[in-house]
Formats: sequence, structure tokens, C-alpha cells
Amino acid sequence: MSPKQQRGEATADLLLDVALRLYAAEGPRGVTVGAVTQVSGVSMGSLYHHFGSVDGLVAALTDRWLTRLLGELAAALQGARTARTGIRALVRAYLSFIQEHPGAAVLLHSAAADSRTMGQARELRDSQEARISAFAQWIGPRVLAGELAPLPLPLIESLALGPVVGVARRWLSGVGDVDLDEAARILPERIWRSLAP
Repeated sequence: MSPKQQRGEATADLLLDVALRLYAAEGPRGVTVGAVTQVSGVSMGSLYHHFGSVDGLVAALTDRWLTRLLGELAAALQGARTARTGIRALVRAYLSFIQEHPGAAVLLHSAAADSRTMGQARELRDSQEARISAFAQWIGPRVLAGELAPLPLPLIESLALGPVVGVARRWLSGVGDVDLDEAARILPERIWRSLAP
């Protein structure tokens, strides 16, 4: 990579990092051209060059963190020896991610991210195909071996992650009535019961 490309990559990373800090502190209203350029020290032209718009910046930020979350979930599954331990690892990895990266988690669970997911589901799924395939490749053999209930992959995904996403959203809302450590102890077994053969 040339020095110019390295500088460009460093600038894009800086803009993404600043956008996440602003989003975590102030929500979507905090991520403006003025705020991002002021905090980062990067010019407006550079922001537009790398991302096209603030919406492009937020979309790239969402993709960056979604990629990281899916990578951590795939890694948790790959280390599991049984379907039961895999489901446990998946749930705990998701909840750990939320606890360790609350700013990114707020972004990933935002109404804007949901709207984008609904509107661009196929494109987003295609862009994350390798990581989603890792989940499907882990599940498929376990269904065939009788370790998991013989359900379609989308239903298995929903049963495995739906309750975790619900708990994460509630915790991220700041209501204060959810303890993620307690959820990590209770949810894996409850979710496993819904997926056991």
C-alpha cells in the first residue's frame, strides 16, 4: 500500500472513530458534518471524498461494527464442540459484545440501522455473506446430525438471537432493569431448550 493510500485509510478510520464517539454521546443528531470535521480535524471535502455524505459515513460505520459483531459470533461458534455449547457461546459472545462496545451496540440496534436493514436486506446480507455462511455452515451439520431441531435456518437464527437482541435493546435503552451478566447466565439454557431436537 502506498503512503497516500495509508494516509487515506487512516483518515477514513479517524472519521469513523469520531462518528462513533459522537453517535454514542448524542445519538444520530450528533453526527453532523460540522461536528465530525471539528472533532476530527479532517476537512469537509475529505469526509465527502471517503464517504459521500454523513449518511454514507454512518452506513460505513454500521457495516464496520456489524462485520466485527458477526466475526465475533462466528469465532464463538467455531470453538464449540456441541450444538449446546455453541448456542451458549453465541449468546454469551453477543452479550459480551454489547457490554464491551455499548456505543457501537447503540448504533447497531438503532431505528436507523433497523430501517436500513429492512430497506436493503438483500444487499446487506450479500455483503456479510462470508460471516453469515459461517453460521449456516455451523448449523447445517448439527441439524442433519440431530443435535438441533430440524427447522429452517432463518427460524434457528431467530430463536437463537431474537431473545438476545431483545435483551440488548432493553439494556441499551438505559431503563436499568436488565443485568447482562444475569442474562448471560440464564438465556443460553432457555434458548437451547427452544432449539434442542
